[in-house]
Amino acid sequence: LMNIIETYGAPLKFTYLPQISNNIQRAKNWFAQAMQNLDYKGKYHYCYCTKSSHFKHVLDEALKNQIHIETSSAFDIDIVQALKKEGKITDETFVLCNGFKRELYISNIARLINNGHQNCIPIIDNYEEIDLLSEEIKGKYKVGIRIASE
Repeated sequence: LMNIIETYGAPLKFTYLPQISNNIQRAKNWFAQAMQNLDYKGKYHYCYCTKSSHFKHVLDEALKNQIHIETSSAFDIDIVQALKKEGKITDETFVLCNGFKRELYISNIARLINNGHQNCIPIIDNYEEIDLLSEEIKGKYKVGIRIASE
């Protein structure tokens, strides 16, 4: 490793792609076991948070595991659009839109929903976001609500 660091500098990050799938499957199994043990009748959907890594090779590996997507910025919606264009996700894929919603993020979320992605669900931090989204989204849309624990 020292030779690589001397050549390319530090900090240096390694990503072992198969471990991404291993971790996703492990999390899915934990939830499946807990749901079975508790006789929970709801559903669990693993969502990959794009802010953890935007790198294409990482997303491609994660998407091999029948997952959904969580976004946190306007840029992430562009990634979602590219994944849809490549056929890696569909309108059935949940896209949970977390994070502070600046004007461009609101517009990008609205564009995604207005273009038919009804499983795009903005997660609301405050009431103002509902008004801003409603100004741009045509018709009804789903929302999630974040409740601050404090």
